Amino acid sequence: MKQKLKKILIPFFLMLAFIAITESLDILMDFGIFTPHVGMLFVFGILFGPYGAIGSVMANIVSDVYNGYNPIMIICSEIISFAISCLAYKLWYSSYRGHEITKPKLDTTFHLGLFLSIMLICGTIYAVFHGEIFHLIYKSPLEYIMQVYLISFVNIAFVFGILHIWVSKKIDFIHTPKTLKKQFNKKLYTALLISLITVTVITTASYFLKLNNSIIIGELILLAILLFAYLTKPVQYSETESEGDSVVEKIMTMFLLTTLFIVVLGILQSFIPEARHIVNIDYIDNFLPAMPVIAFADIITILFFIPGFNIILYVEKKVINPIKSFSEIEDFIAENKKIEAEGLVNLYSEYINETDEIGKLARSYTDLIKHNNSYIENIHEIEGEKERIKAELDIATKIQASNLPTKAIENENYIVAGYSKPAKEVGGDFFDYYHLDDGRLVIVIGDASGKGVPAALLATITQVMIKQILQHNRDPSKVLYSLNNQICETNSETMFITLWVGIYDRNTGKITFSNAGHNPPIIKDNDGYKYLKINTGIVLGIMEDFEFTNEEVTFSEEIILYTDGITDANNTQQEMYGEDRLLNFFNRHGADKNPIAPLLKDIDEFTDGEEQFDDMTLVYLKDKS
Repeated sequence: MKQKLKKILIPFFLMLAFIAITESLDILMDFGIFTPHVGMLFVFGILFGPYGAIGSVMANIVSDVYNGYNPIMIICSEIISFAISCLAYKLWYSSYRGHEITKPKLDTTFHLGLFLSIMLICGTIYAVFHGEIFHLIYKSPLEYIMQVYLISFVNIAFVFGILHIWVSKKIDFIHTPKTLKKQFNKKLYTALLISLITVTVITTASYFLKLNNSIIIGELILLAILLFAYLTKPVQYSETESEGDSVVEKIMTMFLLTTLFIVVLGILQSFIPEARHIVNIDYIDNFLPAMPVIAFADIITILFFIPGFNIILYVEKKVINPIKSFSEIEDFIAENKKIEAEGLVNLYSEYINETDEIGKLARSYTDLIKHNNSYIENIHEIEGEKERIKAELDIATKIQASNLPTKAIENENYIVAGYSKPAKEVGGDFFDYYHLDDGRLVIVIGDASGKGVPAALLATITQVMIKQILQHNRDPSKVLYSLNNQICETNSETMFITLWVGIYDRNTGKITFSNAGHNPPIIKDNDGYKYLKINTGIVLGIMEDFEFTNEEVTFSEEIILYTDGITDANNTQQEMYGEDRLLNFFNRHGADKNPIAPLLKDIDEFTDGEEQFDDMTLVYLKDKS
């Protein structure tokens, strides 16, 4: 209720203020007779609907009573004023083919054209009604009264309509109808509107025929019946307002601002003698005696407005509308998805044959959509393949992990355990330990060149081949000799592998080993941990028939084997963990505990979150006796 009352009171007080200001200025002189408040009926009707019509009519009644008009004249005038104000509202919220129904705004040439059309229709009907009523009551000349009201209505409706619509965009107080649900006969109301306009035109033309009062009364009755019949039409509106300013709206704003400036400039120029002489304002005064200054300003405005409007209409049709069509692609774009928009492609196709920049843009857009969809299809295929490879790598990871010892070998005399962490899903590092006959223990650690699947394949094959060779030969150097030759025979990719093979004999307390380019072990004795000086040898897979040598060391407390993924681990400053830091760790840690977890923690603290670069593997044999 408060909102409805507000929509009545705002136009009521604004109309009173407008009437008071214009009447206090006593606009006569060169302006002629001017009744500017009548144009506000259009403004308040289109913005506030029936509530604006009520408010403005109430203000008119107060003004007319104050000025002493005939009561019959006041009643007839305000009934028509209310109807004309509502007519503007009804005409705006009507459906027009190919255009959405929106709040009053001047953002396109269609809306501006609709605004002007409604203004002229309402102004003409208002002038016809009041011209005939004044003629019947006061015997005033029909042409003279119609001129006064039509020019007053159109000018003020145009200027203040634009201003109020702009203000309402910033302060949303426009009255919009509820969404229409019931059906109605659109053809009937279209016929009523056409009939109303037709009868208005005929009535206007009949002014020059000097008709008698009976015919004039008949025309008024027919116009009133058609007008109020059309006002029964339900209004239509649906909340489909777009966000933000469009390019054409910005152009339209500049155009209307320029037009308003010219209106003011035209009024000011009409007072300059030189300007009056050039355009012969005295002739205008004879032709339109009611208000020559306003008519002069209108002529200047029309001379600018019509060409300017046509230019904007052309730009909107040839440039803005295609750009708006192209911008619709935004709603169809989603990350990693095809643009399912056949309608968009068809829409762009309308402009493909154009030879200007719009045609180039249309062709580029259609090609972009096609190329994007092809690319997305390829991406999806790649993603599918990637998922398949990932699944296979997961299986390969499990297979490789299952080939490594999962538990430590521990008895009352010693414990042997190991750990391996590949840099990728699978890696080239491996280790192994298992019992041979006669109380001997095999320990193997290797590092294939590279990372990922190729290195993992070479490592797995090597691990299997070692077990097969050890079934027939227990000499570590012979194992490496045979293994090296077999790898060289099938090594088309020239890969290589470092390998350390040792056999621990509990009965003698000695470890017999042979090395193929692997890192030297760390051993512990009474003096602490230190690197064992050994024969480096060469890596497997490079040179056939290389004679590897056996070495022997007496095992007393502990021996540790590792791959270079541990010593080569980098931190954020690209510093390596290094052999010295590894040796210092074991000297700090001591021999009482399992060193694997503490060593990994120490490496993590050193690397400080840096991504693992290489596979890391560690095996240790510790005496418990």
